[in-house]
Amino acid sequence: MSQVQLLGVPTDYGANRRGVDMGPSAIRYAGIKKTLKEAGIACSDDGDLGISHPHPSSDQPPVDDKLKFFDQIRDVNIALADRVATIKENGNRPIALGGDHSLAIGSLAGTTRNDTLGVLWIDAHGDFNTPETTPSGNVHGMALAAALDKGMFADIPWTTAQHLHPENIALVGTRSLDQGERELLNESPVSVFTISEIDKRGIHAVMEDAIDIVTEGTEGIHLSLDLDVLDPNIAPGVGTPERGGLSYREAHVAMEIIADNQLPQSMDIVEVNPILDQKNATAELACELTASVFDKSIL
Repeated sequence: MSQVQLLGVPTDYGANRRGVDMGPSAIRYAGIKKTLKEAGIACSDDGDLGISHPHPSSDQPPVDDKLKFFDQIRDVNIALADRVATIKENGNRPIALGGDHSLAIGSLAGTTRNDTLGVLWIDAHGDFNTPETTPSGNVHGMALAAALDKGMFADIPWTTAQHLHPENIALVGTRSLDQGERELLNESPVSVFTISEIDKRGIHAVMEDAIDIVTEGTEGIHLSLDLDVLDPNIAPGVGTPERGGLSYREAHVAMEIIADNQLPQSMDIVEVNPILDQKNATAELACELTASVFDKSIL
């Protein structure tokens, strides 16, 4: 029987502030395994991915300001891709608990190793910068571009998501883009559903369109959920908060529509930062949303 398999990825190499490396612990403390089991979802916990290097201290600047801590990020994601692929080969559904969003490079590489998947990228940001366009050098803002071999990433084989096509990617909840990634997205067949479109059309209509895109000709979907897609009033503990995000009900409706259509083959839950949180509310919400997407129903 297929079950959900949790895997912690306690890394903050790709982020611009400390704390998201404690995200997996916060999500576990909030009771994700118990929440899933109470919802009738078979679940096991694989523990944390081994992070071999401590985070560099502030007096040790990164070697490359356009790809900060890229060697460390490489090591984490190569290991993560192998673990994700193995979990799927064993017939289970991996959920990577983050950690910053740079972990999605490995998650996508692993989950598309043998399957053609669509991707729902539910996030306040596009994460579509490249080393050439990034204003910060933080790799959590480049994960999706890396998976699609954009810019310099075309010459870095381990970042590639092998069976992923941009036509089957939908960004939902986007409300903050840098100029360079905006231009790249406009040139790309990746679909972007901004928060303004959700305001105008409603979350249900937007999600139905996004589901159509990610399931057209694919064998399943990968869900990458960045908690900063939510409004900071309900999810204050995130790495890069942006005002005007999804409401509590909009977020649950989005997850319920995913569950109604097709369970994800794999999932990321990223950017939970307990240092910035209030009474672990963001981690608790992460647990609730995960239960919703894996088919926790009211009746």
